[in-house]
Parts: sequence; structure tokens; C-alpha cells
Amino acid sequence: MKVERSRHTVLVAPPDVRHAGMVWDLLTPGQRPGVSPPVPSVVIVTADHEQATLWADSAPPELRAHAVTGLTRTAALLKEGRVGVLAGAPADLAALVTRAALKLDTIETIVLAWPEGFADALDPLLAEAPDARRIVLSWNPPALTDFLERHARRAEIVGALPLDPDGRPLGPVGSARCAVVSASRREAAVRDVLDTLRSARPYVWRGGTIEPPAGTDAVVLAGLPTREEMQALVAIAPPVALVLAAQLAYLRSIAAVTPLSLAGAGDRAQDRAAAVCAEISARLDQGDVDAELLLLQPLFERYDPAEIAGALLAMRREPGAGSGEQGEPPPTPATGWLKVFVTIGRKDRAAPKDLVGALIREVGLDKGQIGRIDMKDSFSLIDVAAGVAEQTARRLSGVTIRGKRATARLDRAG
Repeated sequence: MKVERSRHTVLVAPPDVRHAGMVWDLLTPGQRPGVSPPVPSVVIVTADHEQATLWADSAPPELRAHAVTGLTRTAALLKEGRVGVLAGAPADLAALVTRAALKLDTIETIVLAWPEGFADALDPLLAEAPDARRIVLSWNPPALTDFLERHARRAEIVGALPLDPDGRPLGPVGSARCAVVSASRREAAVRDVLDTLRSARPYVWRGGTIEPPAGTDAVVLAGLPTREEMQALVAIAPPVALVLAAQLAYLRSIAAVTPLSLAGAGDRAQDRAAAVCAEISARLDQGDVDAELLLLQPLFERYDPAEIAGALLAMRREPGAGSGEQGEPPPTPATGWLKVFVTIGRKDRAAPKDLVGALIREVGLDKGQIGRIDMKDSFSLIDVAAGVAEQTARRLSGVTIRGKRATARLDRAG
């Protein structure tokens, strides 16, 4: 879609950065001749720091986009002139203005990313930049009429409004279930949904062309659809949508939504227990356990049969059980662990239990995969099982711990 560079512009799109590619066309380097590198002076205002990070990650490299995830670091980058596009939540941007690190009166363009849920918080911020051009992304411009009148008067509206020919709001196109998850947990949540649905032929849609395989019996939405895409997806099977908290209102506008409770670790443990019980039951039905009963007979005189069964199951879980082999020793930091560096430390008012909680809840690790945690003032080093180290660094990045967004990577010296 070609958009002209008018004074103010409203782009009608679902609240997902995937649908906002046209914004970058309006922010092409070269708006400030003589500046090297020739990048625009732009602020993107988002609902929260999670969406700010998504914007910064999706920006073309030449725009030098940065998300506000730490005020001190961002202030330093702004002072050094290393930021071309700054993305952040209203409170974070206001804090930078208070520190005099951000001067909104010098900003050429302000992008307001789906302000339906936080428009009231923008008046003080926008008052600091009365001359800046506004680009407003909105999934429901009629709900922002007063706001647009104050801050983007006579804006050009690009895209179809969610109204019928008589001017009434369009209703849902079908039914869907949903779960609110963070962007960093989305792929793990897809697996949780599949575990919960027990689907034989699931179709996971992450955006783009809709091409379900034959016989699809469940649809999982890992991307946010347009109204037209949702209509096509609903026709395949009742979908389950994974959304950010700020996207829920939009989803409710295009679908009749009911929440889905995802299978957690406890549910999966119950499933495994049920599978073991079924396996034992099938073996008892098969019979021919006389030799085993004779072997256990001396134990029946000293222990309850239920205790003996419990001990056998415990042995079954141990490495080398049933083969007469010596079980392998637990991994050691020198052989079976790798260190993950994470930018959370004591000065963030964090404790090791906060990191353990994030590793279990957000990353999906078991306690046995978490080793020693060496917490310093500004960072921590975490020993994790070698097989999940890269996954841990990837999924822990972006997780908020004690109010700070974490960045994680494999420790180079680990």
C-alpha cells in the first residue's frame, strides 16, 4: 500500500508490528539532509516495553532503532547520538523527558502505535512536541475521534474502517479461544496449546498465506490476523489465539472470545503418571509375572506391596535402571553445565529465587536443569544443563524480572 507523506496520517491495521511495515516506508532515511548517517528523528510510543522491543527488532537496521528497556542505558545512547528511532511506553518516555535526556520539541515524527488502550496517558507527552508530525496506527479510529481531533487534526486515514455500510461497528466473524502470553513465551505456549487440545492434525498459523493441511482439526494462531484472515481461519476449525495483553481488545472486536486454560507442568505430570499406570495395567492384564512375584516375595514380608511398587517406579526413573549399569553421576559445571549471563543482579532487588521462578515459568526448565546461580550487583551467571543453554538464553531475553527487562546470552567464559 502506497501512503503519501501528508502532515498527519492514520493507518488502520491490527495491533501487531507485522501489519505495520508501511510505517517504515514513511520513515525512510533522508528526511534530514546533511545528517550522517541520514536517519530520521522519530519516537514510537507503544503500550508497553514488550511492544517497544518488538518495534525495535523489526526496524530496518539503517534506522538505528532502540527500545527503552533501561532508562540509564537509553539516556547514555541518546547523549552519544546513537539512536535514530526510539520506541518506548509513555511512562518511560516521560521519564527520559524529565531527565532531559529526550527533547521532544526536536522530534520530527511521532508514531503512536495503537493508542486505543492508553490514549489518555499521551496528552502530556504530545504537548511537548506540538510541531511533530503524527503517524497513528489504529485498529478502531472511530473510538479515537476526540484524541485525533486534539493531536492529529485532519489526518489522512489509510485503510478500511471497521464499519458496515450504515456506519455501524462490524461484529465478530466467529468464535475463538485465546490465551494471553508474552512474546518471549509464544513458541512455548504453542506447545502448551497443542498439549491441551490433543489435536491429531493441528495447523499453526504464524501469519501470511493460509494453507492448512488436509484434515486439519485445530488451528493455533501464533500471529494476529486481520478481520479477513480471521474469517478464513474460523472456517477451518475453531482457532486458539495467542495474544499480548494489549491485543486482547482487538481480538474481541473480530471474534467472540473465551479464555483457554493451558496445560501446565502439573497437568503434564498427571498425563505422564496416567501413561505409566496404563502401561502397568496392560502388563498385569498380559499376565506371566510369576517369576517377578517370586523374586519380590521376601520383600512382601517386610514392606507393604504399595511401597514396593513405589520403589520400583522410583528406580525406573534413575539412569541405568533395569540394566544393572551404574547410573551416570549428575552433571558437573565442568562437563554437563553451561553458564548463561543475564543482566539482572542484586541492584535490581532480585534474588536467586526470582531467576529460578523465571526459568521455570517463562523458559520452561525443570528444577533439575538449573544449577548454581552466581548473583553479582549488575548481572548474574546461571548454570543450566548444556542441552537447554541456548534455548534458555533465547527465551530468557525479554522476560521482565523485578520490573526490569532481562537480556541473556551464553557466557563467553563459561
